[in-house]
Amino acid sequence: MLGENHLLTHEFPEYLSAIIELKSRDNAFCKLAKRYHQLDHQIRGLEENEVPTSDVHFIELKAERVLLKDQLYQLLVAHSKLAD
Repeated sequence: MLGENHLLTHEFPEYLSAIIELKSRDNAFCKLAKRYHQLDHQIRGLEENEVPTSDVHFIELKAERVLLKDQLYQLLVAHSKLAD
């Protein structure tokens, strides 16, 4: 869907406290989250403003966002298991 919200807190509301904690304490998580946010912003901008771009480039951006989302999710799950 065009312009869909992919913020981490929207994607993983059950991990809200873990997202906040990891962003402030874990440099690796913070770096991945910043790149994820940048990509999401860029993708939504391309979609909403109908900026011309090649399909290949657009697919590459979305694929990187999915990869980062998976990595961030794994870190959130691992963090939650440690907290239990």
